Amino acid sequence: MVKVVKFGGSSLADANQFKKVKRIIKSDKDRRYVIPSAPGKRNKDDTKVTDLLILSYSHRNEEDFEQIFDEIKGRYDEIIAGLKLDYSLDEEFIKIKEAIKNKASFDYVVSRGEYLNGLLLSKYLDIDFVDAADVIRIDSKGNYDAEQTDDLLRDALAKHEYAVIPGFYGRKNDHSGEIQAFSRGGSDVTGSIVAKCANANLYENWTDVSGFLIADPRIVKDPLPIDSITYGELRELSYMGASVLHENSIFPVRKAGIPINIKNTNAPEDPGTLIVESTVHRPTHIITGLAGKKGFATVTIEKDMMNSEVGFGRKVLQVFEEYGLSFEHMPSGIDTMTIVVNTKEFVPHEQEILAGIHRAVNPDRIDLESDLALIAIVGRGMKASRGTAAKVFNALAKKKINIKMIDQGSSEQNIIVGVRNVYFNEAIKAIYDAFVEREDLA
Repeated sequence: MVKVVKFGGSSLADANQFKKVKRIIKSDKDRRYVIPSAPGKRNKDDTKVTDLLILSYSHRNEEDFEQIFDEIKGRYDEIIAGLKLDYSLDEEFIKIKEAIKNKASFDYVVSRGEYLNGLLLSKYLDIDFVDAADVIRIDSKGNYDAEQTDDLLRDALAKHEYAVIPGFYGRKNDHSGEIQAFSRGGSDVTGSIVAKCANANLYENWTDVSGFLIADPRIVKDPLPIDSITYGELRELSYMGASVLHENSIFPVRKAGIPINIKNTNAPEDPGTLIVESTVHRPTHIITGLAGKKGFATVTIEKDMMNSEVGFGRKVLQVFEEYGLSFEHMPSGIDTMTIVVNTKEFVPHEQEILAGIHRAVNPDRIDLESDLALIAIVGRGMKASRGTAAKVFNALAKKKINIKMIDQGSSEQNIIVGVRNVYFNEAIKAIYDAFVEREDLA
């Protein structure tokens, strides 16, 4: 069995965290390939190493640069001292300082946090170091180039039974040899790629929380954790603003059918959240999660017999497309069609779009409404449960919250409701209480 393990910045912020990471890795011989982030914050007032590197890149004043650079070096020296390692990164810091003074690229500078942490962790674990620059290729937009990467990485992994591969960066795929960073998801993307190319049985993503929560803890007090979630559910929640893994970071393992386990470095015994392609596992609650975003507007078009007018929807959407606007949802009736759009994107083109719709389909009436928040109720358990929508309506009605819009996906695993922005938090609490605070599946 092969496990790939990725550790976030909070998991490697100081020597004590390094010790926890070592215990986790050494406790399971199947944890073969380790992807580290750069050291994160040690406390809420601290600064991440990557942010310090960005400061060093932007400060051309010699005195400021030296001060920031010394602070970065001090972070690593402190970890080395705390681990009582006979090891020095001095030569690496000399190279990096020279490169910055010689106007190295931004991507090179910000990637050095992961690079240095990778060297340090490989020394501490006493396993091989594989530089991501030698095995990962990234295009100019910061996206993973599978064609150039996969063979390089598979060949490298075949030569190392255990290895540390730093996350977040690789080289450009244009043969320039320059360092290129990922656009989003950073070290998570690297971990996913390594898991795919190692034919891993499991990709463990270690952070400072014990998996995902059903709702935002800033809104709902002590929400319950999610024990398992499908990639489809994850995408729905992520799209609606939940702080979960970015799509880029899960695509390689999703395509390979490799599950992800989100685990807590500070509580390794907690089961965390398992992310899978599909499962017959019976969910604990009808809903898997709640997420939402504010700041939407609706454009409702009314016209008698619109349902019999061929091309009506296409003509309307083409008007939005002409102004570079995408739509979020599109609930419709026999004689009405509603387009839900981002308010900030819509407002600059409002009157032009309305005029365009009049020219395109000659509607009887157009109504606009703004100040709308969308809430996604997501869960594979909804498909086999009766009365889910009614339960949502009742929960909001009890709080005297008017539903402005409702839309259910064809997969039957998500319902989107629209409420006034001012009721956003209260609506999420009400829905959470309706589904989670009692025995839903009894």
